[in-house]
Amino acid sequence: MTQGAVPIVDNEQVKVWDTAVPLPPSPHDFVMVSLSRKGTAAFGHQGDIPGKTGSRTVVIELKELPASPIANDTGYPLAFPRKHARKLLENGKVIVWDYVWQLGESTPMHFHDKDAVVVFEASGALKATTPDDKSAVTEINFGDVRFNPRGRIHKEILAKGEAHAVITELK
Repeated sequence: MTQGAVPIVDNEQVKVWDTAVPLPPSPHDFVMVSLSRKGTAAFGHQGDIPGKTGSRTVVIELKELPASPIANDTGYPLAFPRKHARKLLENGKVIVWDYVWQLGESTPMHFHDKDAVVVFEASGALKATTPDDKSAVTEINFGDVRFNPRGRIHKEILAKGEAHAVITELK
């Protein structure tokens, strides 16, 4: 998209850019997450210009090969909505959530029926535990971006620091 720029995620569903300059007109619809304004997101359409000069922005291009949500036959609730989550926007392609993990408060065990792009807006560590009681701690940093595939079951708790993210679920 920009000369010499390399996307930080590029798969069948999305291409993700971390930029502080506007990009050329997008070949796809996209979500923009401003890292200078926590807990915000905006939707843009094919042909629009994503990004803003001087404002670090994560641009999530939505490719034309979406992976549909999968049926939840697990008995666990869906990942969203949940306590402390605020829906920022929803349309036929995405649901975007603003979520802040609370120190000492675990999320419920939940099922992710959709692929998601997570843009972290704080630094800390999250401990995820699966139904078979296996745990892993993941360090997160401000500006980290992760693509999380659908089909996961886990609960999470803030292990240290802070954890705040804008989470884009792909429909």
